Amino acid sequence: MELRLDGRTALVTGGSRGIGQAIARQFCDAGASVMLSSRRAEGLAASAAAIEGSVGGRAGDVAWHVANAGDPEQAAACVAAAHERFGGVDILVNNAATNPYYGPVIDIDRGQADKTVRVNQSGYLEWVQAAWRAGMAEHGGVVLNVASIGGLAVEGGIGWYNVTKAAVIHLTRQLAGELGPAVRVNAVAPGLVKTELARTLWETAGEQIARRLPARRLGEPDDVARAALFLCSDAASWITGQTLVVDGGSLCMATGSLS
Repeated sequence: MELRLDGRTALVTGGSRGIGQAIARQFCDAGASVMLSSRRAEGLAASAAAIEGSVGGRAGDVAWHVANAGDPEQAAACVAAAHERFGGVDILVNNAATNPYYGPVIDIDRGQADKTVRVNQSGYLEWVQAAWRAGMAEHGGVVLNVASIGGLAVEGGIGWYNVTKAAVIHLTRQLAGELGPAVRVNAVAPGLVKTELARTLWETAGEQIARRLPARRLGEPDDVARAALFLCSDAASWITGQTLVVDGGSLCMATGSLS
């Protein structure tokens, strides 16, 4: 089955690289017009050029707008820019995230904790609010939140980041209940994916981690992007409030064992 998004507009936060860029590329290749957002103009311009150079003949248009994912005024301005350029926002992908601290949760300072919540949790809600108020409430749409398997398990080092991702998973359920039937809200929970954000981990321990996975490999951004395309397409029209784990089997190995 071919999944198409012809005639729709998607706004993807954190769209300058990694999972966000891969999602934007998949959506554009499926016919959607895409507004990319992140904090730096040069990264967005390069991402838009890369997407335009790689998609097929039935692709949608690509534009970009600079916005800090943790600033509600900038979120609203980006949504307004998408409306001005494309006439609306049919799909919102909350992908941008930050992780300014690595270490035990008990030792995190207030500034680091607040910044993580500001972008990864409150920011997700504020982007949904902006899209809802700008037209989704009237015309409907789809929201996809990028969570993490860290929101479903306990691990060291990035515990506070994972706390915010657990909040995203519950926020997804809450918003699905409140915004339906006009808007479907789902999430994807990636495992270790070879992105810049996770480079330190997969460069130092990637092969060891991959050997423990049933899939025997780490994730690529396109693995998550294909799941995102499904959840935002009409093929998933009766799916809302769910979190789709995309992790090569990591969680099943964490919760059980093979005899």
